[in-house]
Amino acid sequence: MSSTDDRVRAHVFVSGTVQGVYYRASTRDAARERDVDGWVHNRDDGRVEAVFEGPRPAVEEMVEWCHTGSSAAEVEDVDATYDDPEGEEGFEIRW
Repeated sequence: MSSTDDRVRAHVFVSGTVQGVYYRASTRDAARERDVDGWVHNRDDGRVEAVFEGPRPAVEEMVEWCHTGSSAAEVEDVDATYDDPEGEEGFEIRW
């Protein structure tokens, strides 16, 4: 297992047509394929919010992935901020 120093956290907000288009499920699957921890959920304002924790290259890959998302999504903007990891384990869809 990697040390905390090797891990980074990205807090991401995705806007556009990103709800009702399997964006959350696709995000979960993409994160699990990359061994990235965290969560994703739909916000009341129409955006999708996600947190990714893991090795920097994998987290950056997930942030880049968010610009496309699921095949039915139409992403307009991705706003990501990076911070120290908080110990997320596994990846889940939050309701």
